[in-house]
Amino acid sequence: MNFKATESWTPLAHSEEDARKADAVPLTLQTAAPAYRLAFRDEEFLKRRELRPVRMQLELLKPELMLAERGILSTVVLFGGARIPEPGVEPWAAKNETQRANLKANAKYYEEARRFARVVSEHSAQSRYTEFVVVTGGGPGVMEAGNRGAHDVGAPSIGLNIVLEHEQAPNLYVTPELCFNFHYFALRKMHFIMRAKAVAVFPGGFGTMDEVFETLTLIQTGRMERVPVLLFGREFWKNAVNIQYLVEQGTIGPKDAELITFVDTAQEAWDEIARFYALP
Repeated sequence: MNFKATESWTPLAHSEEDARKADAVPLTLQTAAPAYRLAFRDEEFLKRRELRPVRMQLELLKPELMLAERGILSTVVLFGGARIPEPGVEPWAAKNETQRANLKANAKYYEEARRFARVVSEHSAQSRYTEFVVVTGGGPGVMEAGNRGAHDVGAPSIGLNIVLEHEQAPNLYVTPELCFNFHYFALRKMHFIMRAKAVAVFPGGFGTMDEVFETLTLIQTGRMERVPVLLFGREFWKNAVNIQYLVEQGTIGPKDAELITFVDTAQEAWDEIARFYALP
């Protein structure tokens, strides 16, 4: 048996070894039948509905193991809209002139996300990219800006992509070895938060709202340690979500509103992270 030096000792046959031996078995009616395939190599079997728990476990384990092997201890998450364009680029998602004008105006958040990712990544370099590593959803818009900002300063960044009807291709700035693809939204969101030391939220739609409110709920209910939750764009967020109204209605407490910090610039956001963690 051949084992890598980093593997713990086991007297049992390795899966790779058995896979090679199975490939060498003569082709017959029996060995060609789906039933004969090794279960871990049987794609049709793994896609069966009854195997959902196994697939969910695999989606939890694969990124977890690969990030751990890379030595990544903590991240800074960038959430935000896939539809927000780079300045000077026509908005691909605009359905009318009003949306076109607003998306073009909101392109400033692309630049601010890119700038913020650069600032975060420059700090991450001090830990040899084990702490405060930028992670995004890996798609276009604000996500692209976040990965691009890290790329600007030669830093690695993570992309947690997901199979969708639209927007599913990862942007070109994600570090290839840290570019993951998901089937389950829930596990993708779990990976966003598992290492997060800060969550930066830029203007976006339903997906962004879902991500930020799940994060806030986890902190509010004590299921997650408090981390800075930074909402970029005071004007946008105070029009999109009336937090004070929720407080007045009694559906959240006054202290819950304090879980959110509104910012407008990358430096303002980083200063809040540095203050929270007492960084030099």
